[in-house]
Amino acid sequence: MPELVSTEDYIQRLLTTSRPGLEDILAFYDHRVGVLAPDPRLMLIPLDDHLVHRGDGVFETLKFEHGRMYQLDAHLQRMQGSSRSIYVQPPCSWKRVRELTLEVAASAGTASGLVSLFIGRGPGGLGIDFRECLEPSLYIVVRRLNPKPKQFWEQGATAVRVTTPAKQGYLSQIKSVDYLPNVLMKREAVLQGADFPLCFDQHGYLAEGATENVCLVSRSGDIVVPEFRQALRGTTLMRALELTEDTMPVVFRPVHEQDILDAREVIVLGTSFDAASIVRYNGQPIHDVRPGPVAERMRQTLQKDLLENGCPLAAGKQTCLS
Repeated sequence: MPELVSTEDYIQRLLTTSRPGLEDILAFYDHRVGVLAPDPRLMLIPLDDHLVHRGDGVFETLKFEHGRMYQLDAHLQRMQGSSRSIYVQPPCSWKRVRELTLEVAASAGTASGLVSLFIGRGPGGLGIDFRECLEPSLYIVVRRLNPKPKQFWEQGATAVRVTTPAKQGYLSQIKSVDYLPNVLMKREAVLQGADFPLCFDQHGYLAEGATENVCLVSRSGDIVVPEFRQALRGTTLMRALELTEDTMPVVFRPVHEQDILDAREVIVLGTSFDAASIVRYNGQPIHDVRPGPVAERMRQTLQKDLLENGCPLAAGKQTCLS
């Protein structure tokens, strides 16, 4: 039988229990407590928060570099949409959520990092009834941004088709914390020795990656984007298209698997790395098996955009472009 201990002993044991990954946590905020904390050992979410045991919550992950938060308002706008879809709102105003995001990131004392925001139904029970939860929860976590190694950009990345299907239409449009399909997709890719998984819908059309959007450069020179019928509309992809629309035609249409193999470039886009080239798919070469110029141009354009329009962490309550 487990030992029965006092509250003080339990807290002490909790603080000394080994946990992987703590070295990457730089700061966090729990709205229930209302203070910033730099000690990752204190980063604990109540088990009875429906966000934890029911996946009843939404999240966003943002990047900041050179002391500037990228696409803050775009991420928050999408989060508001996700929140409305599951009928939950943060325990404070969205304006305050925005301020807190910048403040918590600034408290980490580093010029670059990733910020994850979580809004949950809240603690209150282990059932499924939303009425158990008297107040929504808000958690903000800042963690280290680990850049891709040099060879990733020089040699390009690999991708494979996974058996995990694309999410149902309405669920694919909500960035909820229920990421089990995404986790299973990533597992398949890792076990096959690939960098990225790609999933397809029931009609055999390309949907998305585990945490990335995908687009192609066709033989005719168009940027081809899979329709968002069963894929999340990515903030990085949409900003990249906005910044490059004057230089190349953009076409939204269904994408077959053969289109991937026939493409001049296959590009994955995500918050942490911007844009990267897929040079092999299912072990087969894409074009000349080298990172493509469009992917590199997108990456450089996004990085330049962050420097010019990213929101300074020190801005706090000020208005800024993002």
